[in-house]
Amino acid sequence: MKVSKHLSLEELTHSETAIKLGIVNQPNQLQLANLVRLAEKVFEPTREHFKVPIYISSGYRIMNLNQAVKGSITSQHCTGEAIDIDMKGGKVTNKMIFDFIKDNLKFDQLIAEHPKNSDLSWVHVSYADKNRQQILVAKKVNGKTVYIPYKSDKDLI
Repeated sequence: MKVSKHLSLEELTHSETAIKLGIVNQPNQLQLANLVRLAEKVFEPTREHFKVPIYISSGYRIMNLNQAVKGSITSQHCTGEAIDIDMKGGKVTNKMIFDFIKDNLKFDQLIAEHPKNSDLSWVHVSYADKNRQQILVAKKVNGKTVYIPYKSDKDLI
């Protein structure tokens, strides 16, 4: 099933962890509607801008899958409002995706995940009913992930 022009429900629900654990990772109608809105408002404009496939490393997660991957108990992945994008070292980088979304789109949260010299491990983006335009940077501090407000690209070093 397609949720938008370039994105299938299968891409949004695929999880190796779910397969390994025998978890059926399918959204309900409300979660599916959220995924469609996220695809229309964030994924498709990003895809159209760069004119290359956009790779989702994590999309929708049913609650027990989210627990299995040690996701936050308030994760927007569980409501169908978040995706993680990882361009895997192609000509379009995670940083380019982050900058495009930051500068051009409405979103709820945009997180530069674990940057090293402005190279992002992946980009988390969510879209909700009431978008906060919150931009964060996720970094490891003493072995724990902490989220700091993004102020400039100096935060990505």
